[in-house]
Amino acid sequence: MTDIPARAAQSSATSGSALLTLMKLRTFIALIAVLVFFSIAAPNFLSAANLILMAKHVALNAFLAMGMTFVIITGGIDLSVGSIVGLCGMMAGYLVLNGIDLQIGYTIYFNVFEIALITLAVGILIGAVNGLLITRLNVAPFIATLGVLYVARGLALLSSDGRTFPNLVGKPELGTTGFGFLGAGRLVGLPVSIWILIVVALGAAYLARYTPLGRHIFAVGGNERAARISGVRVNMVKMFVYMFSGFCAAIVGLIISSELMASHPATGESFELNAIAAAVLGGTSMSGGRGTIGGTIVGAFVIGILSDGLVMMGVSSFWQMVIKGLVIIVAVVVDQAQRRLQQRVTLMQMAKAG
Repeated sequence: MTDIPARAAQSSATSGSALLTLMKLRTFIALIAVLVFFSIAAPNFLSAANLILMAKHVALNAFLAMGMTFVIITGGIDLSVGSIVGLCGMMAGYLVLNGIDLQIGYTIYFNVFEIALITLAVGILIGAVNGLLITRLNVAPFIATLGVLYVARGLALLSSDGRTFPNLVGKPELGTTGFGFLGAGRLVGLPVSIWILIVVALGAAYLARYTPLGRHIFAVGGNERAARISGVRVNMVKMFVYMFSGFCAAIVGLIISSELMASHPATGESFELNAIAAAVLGGTSMSGGRGTIGGTIVGAFVIGILSDGLVMMGVSSFWQMVIKGLVIIVAVVVDQAQRRLQQRVTLMQMAKAG
């Protein structure tokens, strides 16, 4: 008779472990589901041209989602990434067209590589502002990045009085030509933006998994007080993740301006929502301490395929917003359920071992 409760507990633990495994694989299951659905529902969905176009769209969201993943793992949030995209795009466009007027009858023009470096530096600087507000002034991440969202968007609008910087072809004599290669160029048959994504993603994944900084990022999100006591420089870790998020947003601003050969101050609006959705769908816990770059990339593919598939089906943009919002809600609910199930399975396994 005493074996009956033991067998019941063992069976419950086994079923709980199986369900937990399914929850951990939810992103891949969702990816397969949307691929199968849209391949049936949308004509030409799996054509080579459409797949490459989707990959370019996914890359933009994936960059932002990678930065957002590190931020969320530390227990924070970055609402400013969309505005950083817009401001950095305007910065790049302004430099291509106008250079920097020193107000002494002399103007400095930069080549495309220098413009890219300056734009990336601006993104990192804005990320540093977020980090300083959070670590030095103890402003809540939501409020700090919301404020920077408005400031960055306002600066983007002020830079051109709300107008677009068009025709970013540059001038050969000034070395400003070739700006379009970043967004429209290809290497070995793939868009340049995809290759950049691969490099950044591999670097971010290596950092998260194999470096002390990566371990510190997870430690801060898991238990900030314990991490501080154990010697982790918590403020420096938080500074890094927000600067990395700004860096990723600057890359997106460059790519979009390069692809369109124009910069518009409204570029990037609501991009932060897609980034959060991709990160959470990819298994990043909104409570911090858990997440992977690989999962986030898969999550970005799910969101990107969902968006492009709905467009191909002719679904209204308003309904697309509703569907994306529901995806975020479901992803967070499943994440919370996974946490509770993980705790229950762990307790059952401990009881079984005891």
